[in-house]
Amino acid sequence: MSAGDEPPWNDVSRFPDFLEHLESEGGATVRGIVDRIDADIDADGVVYHDRGIRVPGYDVTFVPEPEGSRMVPSFSVEVQTIGPRSTWAVFDATLSWDFYLLQAEGIAAIAWVSDEEYNAEEAGLFLSKQDALAAGRFSFGTFIYSDEEWADQLDLIDGTDTPAFLQRDDGSVLVPNDQTEFYDIVNSTPAEFRSNGGRAPSHLGLLELEVTID
Repeated sequence: MSAGDEPPWNDVSRFPDFLEHLESEGGATVRGIVDRIDADIDADGVVYHDRGIRVPGYDVTFVPEPEGSRMVPSFSVEVQTIGPRSTWAVFDATLSWDFYLLQAEGIAAIAWVSDEEYNAEEAGLFLSKQDALAAGRFSFGTFIYSDEEWADQLDLIDGTDTPAFLQRDDGSVLVPNDQTEFYDIVNSTPAEFRSNGGRAPSHLGLLELEVTID
């Protein structure tokens, strides 16, 4: 559940009724959320985070999936990726999700954590979701970067044919050369990612995951 080597988050605030607002508005973007809450956050780019998989992009869009389109109510997250990459995920909306804005010096993030994930992985270590998030313990999120920090994220995949890079719990970064190497490292396949979120346990609520490059 760790998000890597980002600094401890000194400001963690919960978005009230995020999925209800998403349903009523028909969707939301990270840039739009930042603008709407009038936060002092510069957003030159974002990096989608899924259990250590990192995908840089220009923005991320949250969308409620049409009713009846899947076995359970769900919402999707799609990255406006760099180059010919494709990254999106579908989550089970029946879980008890909370969405948070995290801030620290020079960086911000939007993270989402369910009660089911917290109870399964973090409740024995932290008194609340907020405490776990402040320590960087979350499986899914979107980091928001600006200036040189954003340029550093772009440099990681510039000139490669990898769909994503990987950040380990100790903060070290692994950049595959191409899609084949990426899936060798994660010990999976594009089809398996799409069918079960890369063998994600049910308490994570991840139904499908696409991480590819043309």
